[in-house]
Amino acid sequence: MVLELFNIIAPVMVCAALGYGWARLGLPFETQFVTSLVVNVSTPCLVLATLTKLNVSAEAFGEMAGAAALALLIFMVIGAVVLKTARLSLHSFLPAMMFANTGNLGLPLCLFAFGEKGLALGIAWFAVNAASQFTIGALISSGHTSLGKLVRTPVLWSVSLALVFMLTGTKPPVFLANTLTLLGNIAIGLMLLALGVSLARLHVKSLGRTLALALFRLGMGFGVGVGLAYALGFEGAARGVVILDCTMPAAVFNYLFAQRYERQAEEVASVIVASTLITFATLPLLLLFVL
Repeated sequence: MVLELFNIIAPVMVCAALGYGWARLGLPFETQFVTSLVVNVSTPCLVLATLTKLNVSAEAFGEMAGAAALALLIFMVIGAVVLKTARLSLHSFLPAMMFANTGNLGLPLCLFAFGEKGLALGIAWFAVNAASQFTIGALISSGHTSLGKLVRTPVLWSVSLALVFMLTGTKPPVFLANTLTLLGNIAIGLMLLALGVSLARLHVKSLGRTLALALFRLGMGFGVGVGLAYALGFEGAARGVVILDCTMPAAVFNYLFAQRYERQAEEVASVIVASTLITFATLPLLLLFVL
């Protein structure tokens, strides 16, 4: 079991540490370029390559997507009540309570913990999370959004195309499958490198409140994840993916939205850093619980 945990955690930690060290050494890392490449090219290719290679049913995929949507709704309600009670801004902090890092951190963990099936189910969760963050998340942070942002989300187009292949039982041409695999393979590594770079560049402010919000985000996530998995009757990889993705730290994109719309960006960054570091420290226990 120790070796199994090490094999799951080590690749994640090494890649994130490499990104962290790279940034601390002052070496160039074009975050905007890498983020655009991951969001618009490599992740959509990873989605198509993974889902068209596996025998994951559209039903299982849809159930996981539905669980992700339900989890976000629960996070929004609980987060809003707690933040209102604490007299904290919903515009600033609610997105960080709702939207977890199911991409940079969640996808690698789903892959290393549960293999290709776990990755496919993790992609279903990530697709819902990403679409919601760029629409509902933007609405909460800015006070306005547009349907155009949802339509222009590349990962949704790739999921839709993958579902066509899954429902029809067909496969893409070999040259296309090889191209998608080649481009998709860079996504996981770039996500983890970018996560490490982000941790090096963000700083903690208002330590007491930061720790309270970080612990609340992770505790709420774990509780909701366990409750959902039980209520929906999920077992095996599906159960593990639900709990893992619910318990992920606040996503880095929450900081980008807070910065763009001037919503206490430094404090949001602090929550992201603290929740990520706590996740790294408690990851062995979490993996022991889901495996």
